[in-house]
Amino acid sequence: MSITPVKMTFDKIRKSDPADMFRCVVDFPLQVEEALRIGAGASLSVASDSVRSIVLTGMGGSAIAGDLLRSYLAEELRIPFLVNRSYSLPGLVDRNSLVIVSSYSGNTEETIASYRDAIRRKAAVLCITTGGEAERLASKHGHSCIKVPPGLQPRAALGYSFFPLLLALSRMAFIRPRPADISETVAALKKKSQIYADLKSPENNALQMAKRLQGKLPVIYSASDRFDAVNVRWREQICENSKHLAFGHVLPEMNHNEIIGWKVDRELLKKIGVVMLRDVGTHPRVRVREEITKSIIRKKASVVLEAWSEGTSLLARTFSLVYTGDWVSYYLAILNNEDPTPVKVIDYLKGELAKD
Repeated sequence: MSITPVKMTFDKIRKSDPADMFRCVVDFPLQVEEALRIGAGASLSVASDSVRSIVLTGMGGSAIAGDLLRSYLAEELRIPFLVNRSYSLPGLVDRNSLVIVSSYSGNTEETIASYRDAIRRKAAVLCITTGGEAERLASKHGHSCIKVPPGLQPRAALGYSFFPLLLALSRMAFIRPRPADISETVAALKKKSQIYADLKSPENNALQMAKRLQGKLPVIYSASDRFDAVNVRWREQICENSKHLAFGHVLPEMNHNEIIGWKVDRELLKKIGVVMLRDVGTHPRVRVREEITKSIIRKKASVVLEAWSEGTSLLARTFSLVYTGDWVSYYLAILNNEDPTPVKVIDYLKGELAKD
C-alpha cells in the first residue's frame, strides 16, 4: 500500500491533537525539573539498611519508570531490583523487601492488588501516585507516599514517575547522588525540546524518522544491557500515541534466534521499518554485532534507521533516546491522522473488566 506524503504543519497538528499532547511533549524538561523538586522534598520513612530486594509494581506508563531505573542502575545496585506487572508479587518479597507501588491514577487494578499483597507480606512500601486507592492505602498503613500532579496520560508523566524515585533511592542510600548527571540531562532535554518542536529545523531527526516510518511496521532493536527498557518505551509510545503496532528485540539475544526470521516472505519484510537504538557505551562485541545485523537486515527491510544517544552521562544518553522516541511516536500519530491522547481500546477493556 502506497502512502501519500503528508506535509507537517501546525494547522495539521492542531486538527489531529485537540488535547494538545504537543505541549505536553514540549514541556517534558519542565516536568522533569518539577519532578526533581518533588523528589527532593518527599517524606521518606523506609529503613533501607534492612532492605534486601526492591520490587517496583505497576502497569503501562507507570511501570516503564521501573524498567528504566532497573536498567540504568543495574551496574550500581547491590541488591535485586525487579519490575512486577501482575496482580501478585514475586515469591522473594517479604519483610526485608521494599515494594515501590507506582500507579499514576492510584487505582490501577493489578497494582492495587499487588499493593495489598505487599501489605500481607509486611514489606516496606514506597508509593508514588496522584491519589486514589494507592494514596488511601499508604495513609492507612503509614507508608511513604510521593504525590505527583494529576491531569496527564500516565505515559506522558514519565518525568514524575522516574525522577522522584531516582532521588528517593539516592536519599535512602541505595545509590550514590548524581547531581551533575541530572543537570546534564535537564539541559540536554531543554535543547532537544526546542529542536524537536521546530517543524523546519534540519536537526529535527524525530520528524524525519516518523516520516520514514509512516506506513511501515516499526521494529526496534537495541543492546540489552542498558537500553532494553528504552526499546520497550519506544514500542509502547508508538502503539499508544501513534495507534500503530510496533515490535522489537535486543542484541545479542536476537542474533541467536530472530535474525533467522529475516528470510521468508520478502514482500512482508519490505513493509518493515527498523530503528536501531545505538549508544557509545555498548559492549564492544555487541557493537560489532549491531553492524553485522544492520548489514543483514538492510537487504530485506524497507528502511533501516539509527537513533544514537547523546550526552556524556548514562542518564543523559538514556533520556536523549527516550525523548527522541516520544517525539517520533507523536509525529507518527499526526502523520497517521490520529489523536495521540485517547486510548479508547484500553478504556473499553477496563469498562468490560469493571462489569465482572
